Amino acid sequence: MKIDRLLGIITVLQQREKVTAPELAERFEVSRRTIQRDVEAICKAGIPVITYQGGDGGIALAEGYKLDKRVMSVSELQNIISGLKSIGSVSDSKDIARLIDKLSPAEKGTTGEKVAIDLASHYRSSLSEKITLFKTAIAEHKLVKFDYYSKKGVKSRIIEPYLVTYKWASWYVYGYCTEKQAYRLFKLNRLWEPVITGTPYEPRGVRLEEIELDSYFQDNTVLIAIFEKDVKFLLVEEYGPACFAEDPQGKLKLTIGFTDREYMLRWLLSFGDKVEVMAPLEIREKIIETAKNTLSIYEHDI
Repeated sequence: MKIDRLLGIITVLQQREKVTAPELAERFEVSRRTIQRDVEAICKAGIPVITYQGGDGGIALAEGYKLDKRVMSVSELQNIISGLKSIGSVSDSKDIARLIDKLSPAEKGTTGEKVAIDLASHYRSSLSEKITLFKTAIAEHKLVKFDYYSKKGVKSRIIEPYLVTYKWASWYVYGYCTEKQAYRLFKLNRLWEPVITGTPYEPRGVRLEEIELDSYFQDNTVLIAIFEKDVKFLLVEEYGPACFAEDPQGKLKLTIGFTDREYMLRWLLSFGDKVEVMAPLEIREKIIETAKNTLSIYEHDI
């Protein structure tokens, strides 16, 4: 929108002593002529902008002119900028970068920013594309078709998307599955080849504040496992320092609830011989089976 661009230009001029029209045109993805008209509009609004000609020319605010930016406190700005940068870590949108520019002070370090949040993953590029695609589909109320990978294999799904969310250290899309005739939660890193079908859907009146995402991850199964003391830091990293009880020999007894059996199995196997599972029995037996199968692969080297 033009008003956003005008505010952006004013912010850049506050932060820079001088800037050229080509620089502004590239940043705001418009023509130089549009920038010239914007500068004229800013001048008409009473903000003195001066244009310098020649090789060292450019656009600048009149010397001594400053706008009052004391609208938000430093801590408020700090929180907003940190949040925007975290979103920017998984988005290719230049709008976010522009908004950060608008909110950032001219003096580097003024906000004292001490928090950096990166929500991206190894698949940052494809993740950004998926988030953008689903945001578009939600805004336009269009069905999305994609291939979804699970322990049951690969299956084509079509959904009415309603929400893209970052939860439990992963990105998900929440939507109504046309095949299952029910709401489902899909992990974006397991979702590939998404396409907006062009087929519109009538929103079902989903209230985002009423979506109970935690209900999809109920930890009704209890794990009891004994770990060696030298992996204590890994338990703390995953579940916190109060998650285990330590016996006189230094062994660590972990008792927790879990939802995803496959994830829990992979996590336990990553500890090798540093853990013994006591319960549930099916997890213990599966680890024994996996250990035997692994041994059979390498037994000719023993």
